[in-house]
Amino acid sequence: MQETPKSSSERHIEAIMQHLEPGSDRYEVLDKAKRFKSSWVELGEKLLDVSKRGRFREWGYGTFEEYCVQEIRIKRGTAEKLTMAYRFMEKEEPQLLDRREELRPLPDFRSIDLLRQAKEEKGFTAEEYGDLRKRVVEDDKSHPTVLKKFKEVAALREEPNPLVPLKAAVSAAKRLDNALRLLEHVPQAYVQQVAELLGHLEQELNAHDLGADTEAGNLREL
Repeated sequence: MQETPKSSSERHIEAIMQHLEPGSDRYEVLDKAKRFKSSWVELGEKLLDVSKRGRFREWGYGTFEEYCVQEIRIKRGTAEKLTMAYRFMEKEEPQLLDRREELRPLPDFRSIDLLRQAKEEKGFTAEEYGDLRKRVVEDDKSHPTVLKKFKEVAALREEPNPLVPLKAAVSAAKRLDNALRLLEHVPQAYVQQVAELLGHLEQELNAHDLGADTEAGNLREL
């Protein structure tokens, strides 16, 4: 059976591993990175340790991000999600770590990170979090399915922007004002009423914009 060709990242990692002592911390992290798809938990655990202890400096890198990008070949955002997902799972769902012994697949690290965001950042209610957790931990839903549900609930938690409907009203009033001025036999009183309404809406919008500029200026002065 023909072997699957190795990626450039795998070849890069293996080239570094050839010059390291098997079993050393640096070797172990690279080994986990090479098997990333099947062992993200182990890689997240190792990366968290490397970051906490600053081991990357001993290996010639100025920052953790530099180490991840240049040696492990993963982006900073991915490394952050991996470490935060592992830390969250270790704290909130430690029973999932036993799945490795049962040879059961673990949830996608991105789905675990969504659980973390729901609990720590997005203000999900207990019921909303419980529903999302069930999809990730118990039902083993795919990450796209979990992400869709997360976005639906997160959208409800965001405060509506009052300027959105106001801007829409101004645009609609402008279109009506222009249309009335192009028509014949329209009572001038109607045209005047629409013009006054448009002026009122524009004043409201300008007041909001002025308030935002003033607040921004005050923040710059602090």
